[in-house]
Amino acid sequence: MQVLANIGRHRELFWQFLLRNVKTQHKGSCLGAFWLLANPLLMLGLYTFVFGVVFGGRFGVAPDETTLDYAFGVFLGLTILNLFSAALGSAPGIIVSQPNFVKKVVFPLEVLPLAHVGALAYNMLISLSLCLLGIIVLGDGLSWLVFWVPLFLAPVLLFSIGVAWFLSAIGVFFRDIAHLTQFLGMVALYGSGVFYSSQTARDVAPEFWMILKWNPLVHVIECLRGVMLWQHDPNLLHLCYIWVAGMLTFLFGAYVFQSLRPGFADTL
Repeated sequence: MQVLANIGRHRELFWQFLLRNVKTQHKGSCLGAFWLLANPLLMLGLYTFVFGVVFGGRFGVAPDETTLDYAFGVFLGLTILNLFSAALGSAPGIIVSQPNFVKKVVFPLEVLPLAHVGALAYNMLISLSLCLLGIIVLGDGLSWLVFWVPLFLAPVLLFSIGVAWFLSAIGVFFRDIAHLTQFLGMVALYGSGVFYSSQTARDVAPEFWMILKWNPLVHVIECLRGVMLWQHDPNLLHLCYIWVAGMLTFLFGAYVFQSLRPGFADTL
């Protein structure tokens, strides 16, 4: 596929755009990169207070589960969800906001969404590192099962890149898609098991679970919580499903981007 071949040929250009996106995320702000740490911690505090303290939320996985355990579980979910939601919300404007690059026939436009997701992945790794540190210092520590974590993160990246390619291409022709993705971000937040476990969803709303169970992010978040918080062996069937969904979305997004690219210049 041409898109994938272009990425291989222009990997140095991708790296340059990735570094630029990382550096410009908080350019001009007084605290700069401090917000990479502050934002996830502030959101964690807010959601933990509302869902963990006020509503007494629990995942119901361990009989002695505490509010701190619930907080770590929410933090893990938000870490994964924020990557996808940020890619979902910003993807429609990636190509539209760079008309100068579109006019250059030889410029590999597929690098722009890829570098954007790469910068978001950098933020995700910082948040995940904070969570790991918190579990080690304040929680029950980590087991060797933590080495499964990269196998669950990689398909999330593939999934997010595919969605970014798809929406950035569609967004050139349908500008209203940007308004829809904001709503879809909220759907992803409450439909990906960030604040509840899969078992709770099956027990409380079995009819909705029949739809939610096809969301790969549900299984990613559930498996990450299992190996990092509860020391549960990962579900290999779910892992396979996550990889298949990630690869198919990645390839589909690349195909759509490649197919629609010839019309970008005329539309912009």
